[in-house]
Amino acid sequence: MVTGAGSGVGRAVALSLMEAGWSVVLTGRRQEKLDETARLAAGQGAHCLAVAADVSHVADVNTLFEKTQARFGRLDLLFNNAGVFVPAVPIDELSVLDWQKSVDVNLTGSFLCAQAAFRLMKHQQPRGGRIINNGSISAHAPRPNSTPYTATKHAITGLTKCLSLDGRAFDIACGQIDIGNALTEMAAPMTKGVRQANGEIAVEAVMDVKHVASAVLYMASLPLDANVQFMTVMASKMPFVGRG
Repeated sequence: MVTGAGSGVGRAVALSLMEAGWSVVLTGRRQEKLDETARLAAGQGAHCLAVAADVSHVADVNTLFEKTQARFGRLDLLFNNAGVFVPAVPIDELSVLDWQKSVDVNLTGSFLCAQAAFRLMKHQQPRGGRIINNGSISAHAPRPNSTPYTATKHAITGLTKCLSLDGRAFDIACGQIDIGNALTEMAAPMTKGVRQANGEIAVEAVMDVKHVASAVLYMASLPLDANVQFMTVMASKMPFVGRG
């Protein structure tokens, strides 16, 4: 299962998994975008199920996992990828609605999907599976005026660690991929210039999103007795390590 599969990183990962022979549940808020992803994979002879769902809604998540179990009988992998940005403003100008939107989708959505996946993986036969959370570079270092996104992504790291620990007894592995400047619609502004920590506007290096898909595919391909706990994949020259 790939959340946020209608565009960007989610679409790239879903297509990569299907190309490698996985049957994939595509989910996101817009059915037409999910259907588009499914059409892109059609030539691969892939098996997929496109289910529109808002991961921040308990009822939607429950229905999503019920349809997954009914169609495929089990779940071996969840890529918890769905996320949103809200306008970059100083914290004193941030609306509570934008804060709540970030928490609902980025954090609660990841929790609800992980909870449902854990429940299914724990009881299916043979039991077990893998959860990969999209943490982002923001799970380590903030951009200016990014309080909601950064706070939720730091929280994803805690979720990853708890799932990894609690999953040991049930053969459920959990890891996190932290992605920096993969060229998608969301990252397009990087190529035109974004605000830096010193207040300047600067163009940042980007990488092809296919490298993210390859990294997730590697994490997913491991046997359950091995796990990539944390992986950072980023454009080599983006401003993350070092000063500046």
